Amino acid sequence: MKIVILSANPNLYSTNRLVEAGEERKHQVIVVDHSRCNLIIEKKMPAIQYRHELLTDVDAVIPRIGASVTFFGTAVVRQFEMMKVFTAVESQALMRSRDKLRSLQVLSRAGLGLPKTVFTNYSKYVADVVESVGGAPLIIKLLEGTQGLGVVMVETNNAAESVLEAFNGLKARVIVQEFIKEAKGADLRAFVVDGVVVGAMKRQGKEGEFRSNLHRGGSAEIIELSEDEENAALKAAKVMGLGVAGVDMLQSARGPLILEVNSSPGLEGIEKATGENIAKKIINYVERNV
Repeated sequence: MKIVILSANPNLYSTNRLVEAGEERKHQVIVVDHSRCNLIIEKKMPAIQYRHELLTDVDAVIPRIGASVTFFGTAVVRQFEMMKVFTAVESQALMRSRDKLRSLQVLSRAGLGLPKTVFTNYSKYVADVVESVGGAPLIIKLLEGTQGLGVVMVETNNAAESVLEAFNGLKARVIVQEFIKEAKGADLRAFVVDGVVVGAMKRQGKEGEFRSNLHRGGSAEIIELSEDEENAALKAAKVMGLGVAGVDMLQSARGPLILEVNSSPGLEGIEKATGENIAKKIINYVERNV
């Protein structure tokens, strides 16, 4: 097979692992920087130009689209779909996953547990917003934030109201969420491939840090999910339409609460924590569908 990995950085761990896993299976694997593609749109003849040449005879695509280029990256994936090429992450699912608010609405409609969340159109009644999630401490998140950036924990109601007023004044879109105290600064990442949890880890924030992101100095260890946690992860990936997903959850007194469903989850943390060859499982998923 000829497999294209859409990645802006060929040196990333995840990109390298997918190339290795594909080549071990005797596939031709090429890395394409989606931000440098030209999309040629013509009646019944969609095409993609990269480095002065057309990308032809491609059997499958594995998108690794960064959040900063979601719009154009999704257009590239959609172009491949128009060319009848299998993609490990569909364009619609990719767009859906990058819209935090829409994602939460989809997950809520599916009956999945979530931290109580409030979103407003720059409401000046910030005290009502704070009260709606049970008061401080609470979490405020920028809708466009990734990897823990743009996430603030606020300890008091007055501080929360001040932060919200500041964001509103800047016309910055935020969501407000209840703080899950019993999670103790940790979350779970379940890695789902083709309807199966292929690895799970518990991420713990460093001392004094409520965010558990590995990029922010958190640590990770392998964990065995409970039945409820596994079912929640599988259902979340399914309702989001993702064949490959990283489902982030909090452990709470009322069961697992979904934080986010990531459409381009990193492989380094999960492979090192679990010892599993996740990249190979993604290549196997592609093989089953081409």
